[in-house]
Amino acid sequence: MNPIPRREFIKISGAMGAGLAVWPWLGNAAEAGNKAALPNFIVYISDDHGGLFSEPYGNPEVHTPNLTQLAAEGVKFTQAFNASPSCGPSRTAMLTALWPARNGAEPNHMPPRAGTTLPAVLKTLGYETAVIGKVAHNDWGKFYNFGYMAGPNVGATGTDELVKFLTNRDAAKPLCLFFGPHFPHVPWLKNEKYDPATLTLPPTLVDTPAMREQLANYYTSVSRTDEMLGEVRALTQKHVPGETLFIYTADHGAQLPFAKWDLYDAGTRLPFIVTWPGHLKPGTVNEAAICLPDLLPTFIELAGGKVPDGLDGKSFAGLLRGTTTTHRDRTFATCSGDGDYNVYPSRSLRTRNWKYILNLHPEFQHHSWISRSPRPVDGYAYWRTWLEAAQTDAKAAAVVKRCIERPAEELYDLQADPYEMHNLAAEPQHADRLTALRTELRAWMKTQGDQEKVFGNPLLLGAPVTMIGRAAKAKPGKAPANAEE
Repeated sequence: MNPIPRREFIKISGAMGAGLAVWPWLGNAAEAGNKAALPNFIVYISDDHGGLFSEPYGNPEVHTPNLTQLAAEGVKFTQAFNASPSCGPSRTAMLTALWPARNGAEPNHMPPRAGTTLPAVLKTLGYETAVIGKVAHNDWGKFYNFGYMAGPNVGATGTDELVKFLTNRDAAKPLCLFFGPHFPHVPWLKNEKYDPATLTLPPTLVDTPAMREQLANYYTSVSRTDEMLGEVRALTQKHVPGETLFIYTADHGAQLPFAKWDLYDAGTRLPFIVTWPGHLKPGTVNEAAICLPDLLPTFIELAGGKVPDGLDGKSFAGLLRGTTTTHRDRTFATCSGDGDYNVYPSRSLRTRNWKYILNLHPEFQHHSWISRSPRPVDGYAYWRTWLEAAQTDAKAAAVVKRCIERPAEELYDLQADPYEMHNLAAEPQHADRLTALRTELRAWMKTQGDQEKVFGNPLLLGAPVTMIGRAAKAKPGKAPANAEE
């Protein structure tokens, strides 16, 4: 990887802020002003939608008919990943094509440094760029030079702002639109149609009545984002002329233990479905590995531009055009924390069949909003039942212990152990593999300029667990004013 030279990086940063530049990677389509040939890009990015929780990805218990229809009309990627399992770092990496250590947004709630961003590049290539709802973190869409911004930064709960934008825009321009719903982020909607008693819980969760009730609420919120997906597709099909490449994805996994704020697949593996009528064969499954930072270079290439050196993201336009069947053979992810709720820096390397996780401070307790926020909506409503069950149930006690106490290294055979429950790092027969993956991950961290910073105040092993903040009531489906994302 060739880093962007400092002088060029400064020039790009200033141009992004000013909204004008002669970008060094403009291609023939942009130079000729051939806007009619440019495809529209529409990205629907759900909040906290884990890859396990939808019908097209093998979970028939979650009602997602619009996602099922989308997969039937396009390509379902089964190996799509983020750069980080928390909201801000994941979304910033998507919008910059740089991993967190390079873009500056390492822990949650930290803005990016100035630099190359997807909206700024596409504007220069002739696109109208728009964001509605939660796409960047907090109100940080201002850092990305979007042409149009609207909607609550905690995520859209309806499509009114989208209707307003689409009915008033100049439809002659090619469009790059990001739509970010609130769902299925907490607070979860109150369950209306799921039977908690019949749900199949992932083996990583402790089976308590409260856990089942909350999982049903989460499924209800997933169904709501699926309904909104159908509304957004109908609106964009009506109001956006020309060829349109439509993507459904998410930032990371569900706000459940071993998912959000964790480098297991439940936190880093994403739903990713693409339709592009006339270009993609309907009902296709693609097993090539891609990641969210790849969006920027992919859109640049499809828009006729030239992808610059120095990005971590790699264009997968060839997969969409059918000129290649492979992309990445490994992906990396980092987690650097979320305030004092989650102070547990970790890094991972994933190949097709193996996952290596490096926990930088195994002397810290692993916690999150689930276990340290007193608000029931954040997860404490079921977490306390886990703690109660652990008093008398050895299996529950083992799950709670594994959630809080982590070893320095973790190694998983993803084919034999897809839920990553059996750590093989101490097994002698895997010593060579462990050494090789550790060496590779450490080398990658060095190229990233990863300083292994600790953000926040950790709890050491053996220390009493203290809660953070005040308990706050929130009506189901309404994001409270002090929502964490």
